[in-house]
Amino acid sequence: MKADTVETDYRVLKILEKNPEISQRELAEQLGVNLGKTNYAIAALVERGLVKAENFRRSTNERGYASVLMPKGMRQ
Repeated sequence: MKADTVETDYRVLKILEKNPEISQRELAEQLGVNLGKTNYAIAALVERGLVKAENFRRSTNERGYASVLMPKGMRQ
């Protein structure tokens, strides 16, 4: 895994730990990367079991999704 990917993953995990209900757009702004890279990073963390993405379709909130830091992700 590339060093920049490891650093991005770490930063995503730290931000999610502090604010699990952050939107991907807000997360991208905090990371200083585009929304596509943020989406890719979250998808990779979900695939590795470090983060769980939950869909709240009935929510009136525009976010509609929440990223939940899994125990494995907290240990990372």
